[in-house]
Amino acid sequence: MPFPIKTCIVCGEEFELRPDKPGFANRCWDCSVNDEPDASGGGQTAADALDSTSEINAERRKAIRDLLYRKDS
Repeated sequence: MPFPIKTCIVCGEEFELRPDKPGFANRCWDCSVNDEPDASGGGQTAADALDSTSEINAERRKAIRDLLYRKDS
């Protein structure tokens, strides 16, 4: 069974969509590799991401609680 031929939305080249290749289904492998985040440490650490997620969830819970239990005065 032949692999489907797709056209990359970034560079416009045609490529075979193979299940063992990493990346996006609408981008060729070369264009998908360029968009992956750098793992050398320039971004957030897992602990920072967890802290920011916890803060966001706390704010969300507070907003929902205020909407549900506010007094209409």
